[in-house]
Amino acid sequence: MKGWNEFEIGTLLFPFSDEGSQNVEKHSDKREYRQDSSYTASVAHWRVEKPVYNNDHCINCFNCWLYCPDSAILARDDKLKGVDYVHCKGCGVCVDVCPTNPKSLLMFTDHIQEQDALAQWPAKETKKKGA
Repeated sequence: MKGWNEFEIGTLLFPFSDEGSQNVEKHSDKREYRQDSSYTASVAHWRVEKPVYNNDHCINCFNCWLYCPDSAILARDDKLKGVDYVHCKGCGVCVDVCPTNPKSLLMFTDHIQEQDALAQWPAKETKKKGA
């Protein structure tokens, strides 16, 4: 198997051992991934900061889910539910694409507890007419 630096730009790697089209139809936590795919290995040790999810501000637009390069945004029953920290490398793309005010995902140091992060959440900014 080639290392990541040896692949050509635009190379497509298939994460499934076999029956790819059938695996895609399953929910991600029910799929059978190859042992050499990034889905079976943790990249959490890369992370310095992590995105924390705040359900109170989320509008379920799924931008974060769509743009996450690691499929680390959890969704169940057509609602966002949080972040899979085993596969999240802390890139912050999910925070950048979040449109809410304040954002429903914010970056915090990797060692902060979720309750402490939620207690530090900024208040909604009010817009003044004519400003």
